Amino acid sequence: MKPQSEGHTSASRAALHAEDAPQVRAVLARVYERTGLDFRDYAFASIRRRVHAAMIDEGLNTPNELLDALQRDDAVLERVLKMLTLPVTSMFRDPQFYLEFRSHIVPLLRTHPFLRLWIAGCSTGQEVYSLAILLHEEGLYERSRIYATDVQARSIEQAKDAIFAVGLMQDYTRNYLAAGGTTAFSDYYTADSHAAILRPFLKQNIVFGLHNLVTDGSFNEFQVIFCRNVMIYFNATLQHRVHTLLYESLAMFGYLGLGRGESIRFSPFEGRYESVSVRQRIYRKVA
Repeated sequence: MKPQSEGHTSASRAALHAEDAPQVRAVLARVYERTGLDFRDYAFASIRRRVHAAMIDEGLNTPNELLDALQRDDAVLERVLKMLTLPVTSMFRDPQFYLEFRSHIVPLLRTHPFLRLWIAGCSTGQEVYSLAILLHEEGLYERSRIYATDVQARSIEQAKDAIFAVGLMQDYTRNYLAAGGTTAFSDYYTADSHAAILRPFLKQNIVFGLHNLVTDGSFNEFQVIFCRNVMIYFNATLQHRVHTLLYESLAMFGYLGLGRGESIRFSPFEGRYESVSVRQRIYRKVA
């Protein structure tokens, strides 16, 4: 990692970056050429901030310098990918979503002899294990299969490990209780002074795999799909593509859960869902 140039102030950086959109797009194109991961249709303001953050972390002054570094150094590419896909996640994030799902969707899922559920964009696994715990408490986990996918192999490996910083457990416990948890959250992990390791039984009915929402197609038919806080990073073209994939992957009368900042409104499938919870962004496929 290069040292930052002396005397480079925030103001001078802002001025320097005012007209760098073509350079940023060139960086995204280079990442695509080298990895096959396509960030070019992500919401530009968001992905631009991440490119700038990666550039600053490398001690570079312009996206063009980052472009050159990407070509020369695989370690730089690895760090840039980490920045571009930086996850923001926690267990039982948005507890009211899980409470709504537990209260209104789970009773209807009991009618199915077997459940297939997909967590699209599973990041490092917190949402996957949150769903596993919920299904376990509702007596549905034994007849469920959760497919957990992400574009990043590193994230998938972390998710498989099911090891989280012990300092996060207090926040996760609060979320769990607010989400309607029915036992002590500490029953689901063992801990030492550094790490909390989730109980092995929570992994039993989870299939982890790589899947790119941008380029890959449908791979199963699901009764439930969670794709939460993923499409907020996409532009309208890419959102359209992902909505098509999710619709084609969802069984009739299946349930789609989106993030709080996302919606099916203005998507090509708006008329093919009914709202189960407008506030929590839970929809049911009806056509």
